[in-house]
Amino acid sequence: MLKYTIKRIIYILPTLILVAVMVFLLIHMIPGDPAMVILGSDASAEEVELIREALGLNEPIYEQFVVWARQVLAGNFGVSIQTKIPVIESIMKRFPVTLTLTTLALIFSIIISIPSGILAAVKHNTRSDYLFMIGTIIGVSVPGFWLGLIGLLIFSYELGWLPSTGYVAIWEDFWLGLRYMLLPSITLGFFMAAVVARMVRSSMLEVLRLEYVTHARAKGLGEWKVIIKHALKNAFAPTLTTIGTQYGMLLGGAVVTETVFSLPGLGKYIVVAINMRDYPVVQGSILFIAVVYVLINLVVDLLYGFFDPRIEYQ
Repeated sequence: MLKYTIKRIIYILPTLILVAVMVFLLIHMIPGDPAMVILGSDASAEEVELIREALGLNEPIYEQFVVWARQVLAGNFGVSIQTKIPVIESIMKRFPVTLTLTTLALIFSIIISIPSGILAAVKHNTRSDYLFMIGTIIGVSVPGFWLGLIGLLIFSYELGWLPSTGYVAIWEDFWLGLRYMLLPSITLGFFMAAVVARMVRSSMLEVLRLEYVTHARAKGLGEWKVIIKHALKNAFAPTLTTIGTQYGMLLGGAVVTETVFSLPGLGKYIVVAINMRDYPVVQGSILFIAVVYVLINLVVDLLYGFFDPRIEYQ
């Protein structure tokens, strides 16, 4: 497994290089000038030129990329144009908020998706299965921002059960922090729950038709013991792939959720930085998310062997 892990880490490097290049080029293609944002629309051309020169924006684009890439390799994501604070320092301050949000969303989606997917597979072609399919279609179709706004309207403004905005760290005050994060995490995890539930259902339907499941039933084992102990473990490998991929996507989906609920996370930080044309913040934050994403996929690949002993790492 060590050889396989090293090989996968080597494969990660080209992905991160491509992400870095694409992010750098795309953020520089967005209309707008950081110097103009700093000085305002009333600034003279000479003042704008001085700021651009100080920020290195007058250099050729490839030279700017080389300078930034060298900083990243040295563990330095640069300094924010707007706040003058090191980007990595701001990321480390805000990422725990995003990590808490996405982890709670993951827990919510797993609690909902796995039991419902199993039940839909067991009750295949029944009313329960049809209701399940309708529910998953709704889950993948409803926009996250709309769901968040409806949740705020019902549970915050009408019923007053949950706070509408704000944040308390869950490690400082667990129950109060959970109240603040409950609605955002459900909003973020709703789509993932629908996707994972569909995968659980399809995987379980395939496994339940295999001979070893029929043999287990013929031995007199209870139906739910056959389903949970024998069928679910082998059906969970493809589901694990979906969970890993969707968890990585939650990091991107957190941008919308954090904006709707005014959470001081990394997603909202990126949105503000894009509006302010703060190049180092956008580049560093998205590259950091990409690193987290590929590491999650690496962990998922390594967990395959636990759920499916037939897999050999080479």
